[in-house]
Amino acid sequence: MDWSTGLAGLTAGLVVSVATTPAGVSGAVFLLPVQLGVLGVPSPAVTPTNLLYNVVAGPGALLRHRTGPLHDPLTRRLVSGTLPGVVAGAALRVFAVPGATVFRLLIALLLVPLGLWLVRRTLRPARPVRDDAEPSPRAVTGLALAVGVVGGIYGIGGGSLLGPLLVGRGMSVARVAPAALASTFVTSVAGAGAFALLSLAGTGEVAPDWYLGSACGLGGLIGGYLGARLRPRLPENGLRLLLGLLATAVGALHALQALG
Repeated sequence: MDWSTGLAGLTAGLVVSVATTPAGVSGAVFLLPVQLGVLGVPSPAVTPTNLLYNVVAGPGALLRHRTGPLHDPLTRRLVSGTLPGVVAGAALRVFAVPGATVFRLLIALLLVPLGLWLVRRTLRPARPVRDDAEPSPRAVTGLALAVGVVGGIYGIGGGSLLGPLLVGRGMSVARVAPAALASTFVTSVAGAGAFALLSLAGTGEVAPDWYLGSACGLGGLIGGYLGARLRPRLPENGLRLLLGLLATAVGALHALQALG
């Protein structure tokens, strides 16, 4: 892979991260369709390449939280569920969903609901939930396991799904955000490693594209910093609405391509 592709990956990661960070949305969710449709990363290698983006870009977001998320019991519960989940998801991706057609349908099934949720959240903000409505530790771990499987198939750490789900169940954003970020980073490391090992047994393009994934992650690292600095100057609701409409449109396009 030449330097121009790496530059394109760095630019894509930077632009996506700058746009998504102020809106509180994971850049990995939006970067994967770019890798698949624009940068031409083959399937299923696009999934671990996207996880590699999280590995490189993630520490920048984690450093903004100085409350020690790795020592929070919530982080341990999330990791204990997402780690086995992402390994199982990686195996499913390699052996059950290796082709691009079915994977495009999975992209649509994730992006369309996410987009509609962002639009709804912007137009109708969620009402406060009682503190005593928080889910039990077992429910949190079970939810993390399911999200880990999805993350292993799709190529996201799972924080973009766990965050809204846990906040919707009554947990505070201040507690969920750093725990979800830490879980995403650890899970992405394990997921990328699992795909690298599965590439020894599987056929086709299974291992992550280390060069492109690192380039995208470096762009995401820079973009996350810039996005955090720009956040006070940007209309958050407008960004959420734009990203919601974009996610819905991209998901619908992938569904049409898969069914066409």
